[in-house]
Amino acid sequence: MPSPFPGMNPYLEHPEVWPGVHLLLISELTKFLSPQLRPKYRVGVEVRMYETIGEQSLLVGIPDLTVKGSQVTTKQPMTNVAVAEAPTQPQTVEVPVPETIKQGYLEVREVATKEVVTAIEILSPINKRSGEGRKQYETKRNKVLGSFTHLVEIDLLRKGQPMPVYHSNIETHYRILVSRGDRRPQADLYGFNLPDPIPSFPLPLKSGDTEPLVDLQLLLSNIYDQASYDLLIDYNQEPLPQLSEEDGDWVNTWLTERELRTRRVS
Repeated sequence: MPSPFPGMNPYLEHPEVWPGVHLLLISELTKFLSPQLRPKYRVGVEVRMYETIGEQSLLVGIPDLTVKGSQVTTKQPMTNVAVAEAPTQPQTVEVPVPETIKQGYLEVREVATKEVVTAIEILSPINKRSGEGRKQYETKRNKVLGSFTHLVEIDLLRKGQPMPVYHSNIETHYRILVSRGDRRPQADLYGFNLPDPIPSFPLPLKSGDTEPLVDLQLLLSNIYDQASYDLLIDYNQEPLPQLSEEDGDWVNTWLTERELRTRRVS
């Protein structure tokens, strides 16, 4: 079953769902691009590792995924039994624990020279919040932007601080940045919001080569279907991260009209 939304599905941004979506999208992009780029180019999956400590977990304070089903609460009967005074009880706290986070990305390399022609990044929550993950990513980003390597940066997350660009006064939920090494500092920024279709974009390659058009909308639709997210998501619940009132009303109307929401549970 395809995703019911015309563009990005906000339920896929849930902190417990997004890691799987990120992994599947890396895979779908590889399968989509490889046949079109070979034999001159090879699409390689690379892994970046972040060492974090003392940072707030992405899942702290996040309720369980809005899965289809119900919960039953059992009330304990009230009694008049006398209870002895308990000694001082310990308080449950958390200590900083080192954590290693792995994040995949793609590199398009010219086979003959092994040169990285294009870097393709799909942002994760750790890249959009303050901390080591953002610092390390910005360092890598600046290195690419200071070279002749093309950069494609895909941001399908509403929450967090977007990556910096200049001379853009329009705020949107989602962004796709295509920065060509031979055009910098100019770049193409595709901004779009929740009700909008996800725009397709050309994958920059070496001058004179045919550039495939990347249809993220199709790839995400394939992922939604392959992973059976329709069996996981309860559309009666509100998505996380939380929507604005205006966007929440739009989602409610959209889902109700398609008979995917029978009641609105906040």
